[in-house]
Amino acid sequence: MSRALPPQPPQWVLDLNGTPPKAKNASLPDPPGYSGPTASKGGSKAKNQAVAKERKAPSTDEMDTLKMKKAWEVAIAPAKALPMSAIGMYMTGNSLQIFSIMMVFMLFKTPVTAIMGIQSQFAKFESEANNTKLLGAKLVFIATNLLSLALGIWKVNGMGLLPTTTSDWLAWETAREPLYRARLLQSIP
Repeated sequence: MSRALPPQPPQWVLDLNGTPPKAKNASLPDPPGYSGPTASKGGSKAKNQAVAKERKAPSTDEMDTLKMKKAWEVAIAPAKALPMSAIGMYMTGNSLQIFSIMMVFMLFKTPVTAIMGIQSQFAKFESEANNTKLLGAKLVFIATNLLSLALGIWKVNGMGLLPTTTSDWLAWETAREPLYRARLLQSIP
């Protein structure tokens, strides 16, 4: 009795598991960090370790420069969100609706919580060498968040919720007494 042979896998499976074809321009080196399909087979493990050893760790100056770049990205991130917030505020209109009230609430809440947590935002970028440089990024971060608060105040004023007119303060005003009546009361013995 003869046993049936297992079916041959499809061609795409053979191509996927086989060695990749060489590129047209084989003189170009592989990009940094590329470990190719042969690394998993163990044949060129020593080569991959040698490539990994070639890369040296960044110096402290380079790390401080990278940390400052990232700190400035964090500092200007609220400014990047301002145009979208302004468009959202414009689109909600000036009427009192749940959507516009929620957007205004978030416009006030986000900058306040960001300013309160400024130390935790910039803690990962601090080092002994860049402490004074980081102060500028923190000030820009605070300024951009204050701009967001100003946008919220503008929106609340547009909705008519800020007491900016004299009619908003009538409850605390006393009734004016005409001048002629006061003189008349003074002239009566």
